[in-house]
Amino acid sequence: MASANQPVLPQGAGYGVVVGIGLFFSAFMISLTAIQARYTAFSPKSTEEFSSASRSVKPGLIASGIVSAWTWAATLLQSSAVAYKYGISGPWWYGSGATVQVLLFAQLAAKLKLNAPYAHTWLEIVHARWGRVAHLVFMFFGLATNIIVSSMLILGGSATVTSLTGMHTIAACFLIPLGVAIYVVVGGMRATLFCDYTHTTVLFAIILTFIFTVYATSPKIGSPAKMHELLTAAAVSRPVSGNAHGSYITMRSKNGLIFGVINVVGNFATVFQDQAYWQRAIASKPASTVKAYLLGGLAWFAIPFSFATTLGLAAVALTGDPSMRKLTAADVSAGLPASAAASALLGKAGASIILILLFLAVTSASSAELIAVSSILTYDVYKNYINPQATEAQILTISHAMVAFFAVCMGLAGLIFFYIGISMGWLYTFMGVILGSAVIPIALCITWSRANKWGCIGGSIAGFFAGLIAWLVTTSALNGGVINVTTSGGDYEMLAGNLASICVGGIVAVVTSLIWPEDFDFESTRALNIRARLSPAAKGASEDDEKTDEKEGGYAETKSDDGVPVIVPDPELDPVSLEKAFRFAAWSSAALTIILLVLIPLPLFFASTIYGVRGLTAWVVIGIIWCFCSAITVVLYPLWESRVALYQISRGVILDIFAKGSGRHVARAPSPPPEA
Repeated sequence: MASANQPVLPQGAGYGVVVGIGLFFSAFMISLTAIQARYTAFSPKSTEEFSSASRSVKPGLIASGIVSAWTWAATLLQSSAVAYKYGISGPWWYGSGATVQVLLFAQLAAKLKLNAPYAHTWLEIVHARWGRVAHLVFMFFGLATNIIVSSMLILGGSATVTSLTGMHTIAACFLIPLGVAIYVVVGGMRATLFCDYTHTTVLFAIILTFIFTVYATSPKIGSPAKMHELLTAAAVSRPVSGNAHGSYITMRSKNGLIFGVINVVGNFATVFQDQAYWQRAIASKPASTVKAYLLGGLAWFAIPFSFATTLGLAAVALTGDPSMRKLTAADVSAGLPASAAASALLGKAGASIILILLFLAVTSASSAELIAVSSILTYDVYKNYINPQATEAQILTISHAMVAFFAVCMGLAGLIFFYIGISMGWLYTFMGVILGSAVIPIALCITWSRANKWGCIGGSIAGFFAGLIAWLVTTSALNGGVINVTTSGGDYEMLAGNLASICVGGIVAVVTSLIWPEDFDFESTRALNIRARLSPAAKGASEDDEKTDEKEGGYAETKSDDGVPVIVPDPELDPVSLEKAFRFAAWSSAALTIILLVLIPLPLFFASTIYGVRGLTAWVVIGIIWCFCSAITVVLYPLWESRVALYQISRGVILDIFAKGSGRHVARAPSPPPEA
């Protein structure tokens, strides 16, 4: 069909989704924020509430936020593209290669609560431990991570919107972050988490719709047996280079394995160095931080695995169908197989659903990046270097301004990469080259008392240049001296750069720390922001605002018999309990990592088995079961754990209906300390 490569939807549909749904979600989230401020003890007028949700969020909502923040445009688009290129190994390597970082991050989250319970950003910890030089060096890597992640979000989202509707790329790049910035400015971190939960709920509903369409009801495929038949035929006409017998239904995929290594390295950088993930650890309750990250990581795996196994393989199976878009190498790099398959399967309905799905994924991840960058620019730049004596009101104003500022930067970055010919897929495999060198030094800074300052700084810088040199030299050697966007994006070129970056950075940092170890006790990092939290302003109190009856975390201040202020630690920050949580995180995350990256995929790789109908059916069923379990974890579990708060809000609304003002939350006066 000649029109297969034309936009399936009218241009107005693109503007309707990007502007209409974007503003709807903004209004919805603003309403939720107003309800929260009226019927609960939490008000976004407090900087602690704005940036870290008063560090009081329960594990289910944090897990939902992790899933949402980690579900980029690339999660849906790039995973389907690697399924289209490598077959069933692509979704596994994408899912496992980006799950283990979240699981391992549980260790850093536990150490964060133990070593710096009141930090606003991970860079504050670096500054408190190693000073200005280290702070500036690692700030470069942190902000570079946010810019690259944001660019991938905008590139993937705008490419899909333009492909499906013909909407102009410039408009898509700037309108996508617009609605997000509105509700983030108003509601802060808690509004971001509410939005994450809403988006995650819709996300799983749509993914399950596509799964059952492809494998149960579609007249074009409709069953795993038919999918197997079509994939077998596709392997004859278009065999996969490096796969066993060119098959799409095998884990024996040389290029899939190479992608898996690149994926693991690159995603370590975008988790360990992205303030968005630290922000969720900061916002979580100390006792449940580890639980939240383990649940979130395992729940997230189902999204790329099941989605790509569905639409990525469907794009292969439908090759030659008259309604299927003819995909070029540039289309695949831009992540278009998923949208092409959805359009071929369901026509305009499929295109509309994928458009909404991608928009929700992009906006939820964008909200995480906006609040993350706002925190860095506010606390690490403004308060640290420009106005150390900033008041609560000034900090909140700057936080709002930085959200709006970075929303504009996101649009500009996406536009720049688009016009210089950099696609989402190219940027996804490249990110580890320039970001990977700082992964191990940052982890050592937070967790290891013996980490050497100059070794970690030097390792990050040396690894950065080693990664670039290895990438460029390999590109030149394998392409006859030709270095451009096309030649530099190959598997081996990116593999060399990614490995050189993370290995050199890690080796230099570890070796120097072993030879010249420091002896750091973390007392200065534990003391971060304690005094600020004890002041009334830090709790959002004013003459016109009621004071919260919820302890905003951490330390309380009382007076001893002689009238001297005494700081009493929060029982939830008991070092013994947090150290136990860290050990549990270390063992469990390491075990899950070995299972996902070694014990399952490598034996299947070396077996070179080409799966029959029963094998493919089992593969699909495992994805469906995992998807349902994930949905229960991040959709139903947060509702259950928040049942008391939901009852409190419902009761307040009902009381307000019958007598306006009677349902408003009123804080209890703090109880006086017991007499000695």
